Amino acid sequence: MAAKDQRPLVVHVIYRLDFGGLETLLVDCINHMPAARYRHAIVCLTGYTEFADRIAKPDVELFALHKPPGLGLGIHLAMWRLLRRLRPAIVHTYNFACAEYAFTAWAAGVPVRIHAEHGRDASDPEGRNRKHNFLRRALAPWIGRYIPVSRDLENWLTGLVGIPARKTELIQNGVDTARYAPGLAVADPPWPLAAAPFVIGTVGRLQDVKDQAGLIDAFALLCRERPQQRGALRLAIVGDGPLRESLAGRAREQGVADLVWMPGARSDVADLMRGFSVFALSSIAEGTPVTLLEAMACGLPVVASAVGGIPDVVQEGATGALVPPSNPAALAAALGAYLDDPARLRAHGIAARERIERNYSVAAMVGAYTALYDRLRDVTINSEEITRPCAE
Repeated sequence: MAAKDQRPLVVHVIYRLDFGGLETLLVDCINHMPAARYRHAIVCLTGYTEFADRIAKPDVELFALHKPPGLGLGIHLAMWRLLRRLRPAIVHTYNFACAEYAFTAWAAGVPVRIHAEHGRDASDPEGRNRKHNFLRRALAPWIGRYIPVSRDLENWLTGLVGIPARKTELIQNGVDTARYAPGLAVADPPWPLAAAPFVIGTVGRLQDVKDQAGLIDAFALLCRERPQQRGALRLAIVGDGPLRESLAGRAREQGVADLVWMPGARSDVADLMRGFSVFALSSIAEGTPVTLLEAMACGLPVVASAVGGIPDVVQEGATGALVPPSNPAALAAALGAYLDDPARLRAHGIAARERIERNYSVAAMVGAYTALYDRLRDVTINSEEITRPCAE
């Protein structure tokens, strides 16, 4: 009879495992965390896609609860039963849609409950929704630690939401600097990367919070202002989502459909980024965007909205340019400045890579999560501080 695996189990609870920044971080943490320290399982409230194939460890179990739209109260019972069977040492929930399952984990006897906040929705970019923030506070007694991934989210949690500072711990996102690196050869660059000398690229889910429509407007403005350079310009929008058709229509309306490439979700993002000239991020709300870190790791300067955790990463005038959100004119001007100054483009790209290597590596991120898991487990072994709800 095989011996029972004695490694503590971490159950990660996510809404859906699909192509996206949060999902990339989760998979990178699992893949890079020392195998001897923890086992992992992922519970998806809805389901998962082929993105799950990126999980490199063979012993990671995946569960889909197929939650219907709305409250889905029966999912709490399904989660409770699953956690009672798995007996994890830690449950790690991600973003507001999953926060309530920390209570379910407590009811199932899970000793450590961690909740991570990776960003806010387009419908509430400043996180001021009173009902949602009331629920966040109400759940605090059953959550041992909140993990904001940017200083902006940390200040929001402790200030506006009202989570005790002692319960929060900032862990910056990180990327694989070996996979995302400049100068690696691309065997067959796809259109338009091989056809144009200046490619503005972005990567992300096609949804309102990313405001790719504003980026298309900025690109069209740049083309109109520089008709003599129009043939040298391309815009690559990599990703999929509910706005794909409307964004394609926006490009047609703006007269730039022949210059905009929308290939959908891709598994070769690192290769594609090495074909970009500059990375653009037009979001109206963010935590610390993974695609931004990946682009900088590839040696790209960044033009991005000054929202969320982005100003913590992008150094104005050194690694990129920051612009107001929902301002296509400012975005076009910042992109045009790089088009006009190749030397500045190269210098900022080199500085961007150096900044990621120093501050945002996947090794640093995984080390921080591993240390947190270890520390909270030690607390539960030696006291009841986190195993029971307490008055705040």
